[in-house]
Amino acid sequence: MTTQQSVIAVAPTSVTLVEGSSFCVSGASGDIDPARAEGLFVQDTRLLSRWQLLVDDAPVEPLAVLPREPYEALFVGRAPVRPGHVEPTLVVERRRYVGQGMREDIVLENYGSEAAGVELRLLVGADFADLFEVKERRFPHSPVVERVAAGADLTLCVQRAGSRRGVRVSAPGSVASEGQLRFTATVPAGGRWTATVEVVASVEDEELATPFPLDEPVEQAEPVRRMRGWHASVPDIRVEDPALAEALRRSEEDLGALRIVDPRHPEDDVVAAGAPWFMALFGRDSLLTSWMTLPFSPDLAMGTLRTLARMQGTTIDPMTEEQPGRILHEVRRGADLSLALGGNSVYYGSIDSTPLFVMVVGRAARWGVPMAELEPLLPAVDAAVEWIVELGDRDGDGFVEYERATDRGLANQGWKDSTDAIAFRDGAPARTPLALAEVQGYCYAAFLAKADLDERRGNVTGAREWRERAAVLKRRFHEAFWLPEEGFYALALDNRKRPVDAIASNAGQCLWTGIVDEAVAGQVVERLLSPEMFTGFGIRTLGTGNARYNPVSYHNGSVWPHDTALIAAGVADYGFAAESRRIVDGLIDATRAFDGRLPELFCGFDRAEKPVPVPYPTSCSPQAWAAAVPFELLRIALGLSATTPGAGLQVGPGDHGLGVVEIDRLPFEDHHVDVRTDDSGTVTTRTSRVDAQTGTR
Repeated sequence: MTTQQSVIAVAPTSVTLVEGSSFCVSGASGDIDPARAEGLFVQDTRLLSRWQLLVDDAPVEPLAVLPREPYEALFVGRAPVRPGHVEPTLVVERRRYVGQGMREDIVLENYGSEAAGVELRLLVGADFADLFEVKERRFPHSPVVERVAAGADLTLCVQRAGSRRGVRVSAPGSVASEGQLRFTATVPAGGRWTATVEVVASVEDEELATPFPLDEPVEQAEPVRRMRGWHASVPDIRVEDPALAEALRRSEEDLGALRIVDPRHPEDDVVAAGAPWFMALFGRDSLLTSWMTLPFSPDLAMGTLRTLARMQGTTIDPMTEEQPGRILHEVRRGADLSLALGGNSVYYGSIDSTPLFVMVVGRAARWGVPMAELEPLLPAVDAAVEWIVELGDRDGDGFVEYERATDRGLANQGWKDSTDAIAFRDGAPARTPLALAEVQGYCYAAFLAKADLDERRGNVTGAREWRERAAVLKRRFHEAFWLPEEGFYALALDNRKRPVDAIASNAGQCLWTGIVDEAVAGQVVERLLSPEMFTGFGIRTLGTGNARYNPVSYHNGSVWPHDTALIAAGVADYGFAAESRRIVDGLIDATRAFDGRLPELFCGFDRAEKPVPVPYPTSCSPQAWAAAVPFELLRIALGLSATTPGAGLQVGPGDHGLGVVEIDRLPFEDHHVDVRTDDSGTVTTRTSRVDAQTGTR
């Protein structure tokens, strides 16, 4: 069982609601402040930059935020004290639903002894700023916004960068004027008054369908139906450990809310990277999320793989960094695409999405996805491995390197993509082209995945050749990256093929992919679990002995839960069970401080110094690969694996510290598997065939 501890929950300064690629960020009162990075965002454009409810010209005092689903929250507050009363007697509730627009139900409850005559004003503003502008607080200069008020409707529109965006705010019973909706209400003593406000987005003067229309019950809304379907598709998991149980519950909700679809292929769900700033398809993020959740939700991984395969690079374009066979970095749909990376809606500047794509296809095969479903992806796999060995290896030395093609692209193209993330131990920046340690591991695992896929198709010769290529890469990696005086692997090779000697978590991910030489694995594990790297809650991205170490930096000393989870998986795979359990327990303990929702990252302070994880100020939450972590922690702890073709599903011997664990309907091949295990080492499984028509047993 993980260590019990007291935690202090940090009161949220902002509230994020998310559904698909749309999201809303507001204050704890429910108001959206135009001076803050808040708003309602649809298709990467801020449709509402101001949303303030005034009762008798005074703001509402916030009391509580009660979240329900990821797309829904109830804001509870109170209005100012009424004339002749000592305390406020008017409670204000705002129930908000976010989809491809927004709906807000406003309720006034009067606890006074006489009727209250109230005037409400809802102040509305829209600057139609691009997501990047808001994130970086580069708001557009005085946009020309058209405003039309008619009856109960307030419409705002803007023409910008060749695109026209708009929003209509409507509330039956209100009177619209420029910048506001006005209500006059009489709330009886002991009674209530209600109103509903609808926010409808438009693109090129065509209104988008709102998922929460005023004339339909909320229970019938598309987001509600989608979330019910998602919950039904995920196995039923019961864990005695309360921290992990709550983390799994929150993660299931968040992953369900972060699902987005290509309108041209609505059958394929993919996962957006994270709220609030990355509500789009990111190759690396979606693939690593798919990797960790694949044993529990193979359909989500398959939707991601099919979508990325459709958008795989086919030509050479320096501006977007597209290359034949390359898997994209990100997709954006904002009004001004000149602000997107590469100046286009799709940007390919990621050095690791391509090998990760191959790895996830291989994992899907091992975890029982039928080859008939994988066959359409195999041409994309072939193109991806060709990119790895040809265009990815810029100088033919056997390692995959990156260097941006223009000054519009990302300077660093691995998962640590901050401009200061790749540096020597003394702080000197490493110059591109750069070969990252973990990327070589991804390529190694991709070669083995390709070999496995070839073998499953009967191509024994091809399988042997790819395994030989993987073995050569593993040997050459050790020769080039190993730092004998440190007992650790270098972060990267720089443009002069010098090892970048920073002690960083990247080497831990090399354990996950299996590229680490078995003879030195113990040294790597020992260093990762040393006080230099392990905080007690997770593995630091950069060790304390490096010049650039900073526990409150983005990539130079913080803890990223997904990074730590992958390292824990690698530590376990190399046979260091006790060490892996220390890491897993640390992350489970961290979930307590975040109410079960692991953030994108948190600060890298030592647990002995600060016994509760310190939040990182601009961390995304919910965030896809952080939401996937509890599922991976459960898999690691239980020893769930499907590593050998034809060997079926394996479960470890127990003694995992989680108490009783029960998993019903775990998908595997054409079966569902029920798993029961406890700390005594007792494991029982039951297999039942899935009905091909209904998907039920």
